[in-house]
Amino acid sequence: MSGPEWNRVRDRSGEPKREPGAMNLNRYELERPNQGPVQTFLKLPYCLTPDDLRASNAEVAICGVPFEMAISRSGMAYGPMAIRSCDYLSSPPFERNHLGMRVDPLQELTVVDYGDAAVTPFNIEASHASVRGFIGEILEAGVIPIILGGDHSITWPNVAAMADKYGPGKVGVVHFDAHADTADVVFGSLASHASPIRRLIEDEHIPGRNFVQVGLRGYWPGGSDLAWMEKHGLRSHFMAEIVADGMDAVLDRAVAEALDGPEFLYISLDIDVLDPAYAPGTGGIEPGGLTTRELLPAIRRLAHEVGIVGMDVVEVCPPFDTPNPITAMAANRAVLEALTGLAMRKLKLPGPNYVDPKSRGGAE
Repeated sequence: MSGPEWNRVRDRSGEPKREPGAMNLNRYELERPNQGPVQTFLKLPYCLTPDDLRASNAEVAICGVPFEMAISRSGMAYGPMAIRSCDYLSSPPFERNHLGMRVDPLQELTVVDYGDAAVTPFNIEASHASVRGFIGEILEAGVIPIILGGDHSITWPNVAAMADKYGPGKVGVVHFDAHADTADVVFGSLASHASPIRRLIEDEHIPGRNFVQVGLRGYWPGGSDLAWMEKHGLRSHFMAEIVADGMDAVLDRAVAEALDGPEFLYISLDIDVLDPAYAPGTGGIEPGGLTTRELLPAIRRLAHEVGIVGMDVVEVCPPFDTPNPITAMAANRAVLEALTGLAMRKLKLPGPNYVDPKSRGGAE
């Protein structure tokens, strides 16, 4: 795996040999999520190479893209670490029993942390190319990547890597966001956090009709961008529709649309789809959004009822998420909901909208 100097893989030929596989980096039997010299998601084992992914039989790899060059509000490069380390639970590692589903995804799935992609703060295009290759090597190992951002421009290389793996037009995207992200040129640049959807469609990685957007609201985009979206067949569910019909009804439509054509599904979650009361630490806050109680089941349902080949969670901005990491926690739990949904799918639990009878209040 060679590359330019800034992202060349370090030569380890002089180091002690080890067998490929996931490494448990925890020193103590019990460690808090933000304790220790190396932070992984929920203190999960760490994989350094694609050979490690294969040898560990990993099914899901959590990874980070600490990139924020394509946004107007700085701090999102710290998003991946904040999402990894914000958990307050100090129970034994590798356990997270979902009380509503009575499923522990970390017991049902082999989940590892694959570290972060190499990015350079001086070159957007080079960083995006590096990210595309990084996600590609996870996919080539047969593993589902869940990607922690980082600004939303990284969805361009993330989903391009999906098309590289599965073929153009084979992957649909459900896109949770306050904003359509279909801008053309922003400050003279084709690559920005406001334009990844347009870039993916124009590059013919994903047909417009296979983009399903949920939660759009506010005062942008204007008429020309909306006309472009209609021309390319994007299916968009605005907050006005959610207010009128309810989240469950809108998600039922989104699930049906996600299955309309593509063989595989990718989720792109911009955390600003949440109302700022639930996600103040982001770059584009827009009042009037979803609650966490609406969003989290939606992520779980897609992973369970449809299945996903990848997901990104973007636009967490820790400097604006103080004194408590409310936004990072919402992102952390969105990842856990996706993992829970994948575990439910593996267990062949029924849908739609499954809840364990004991948690619903039914007979044991």
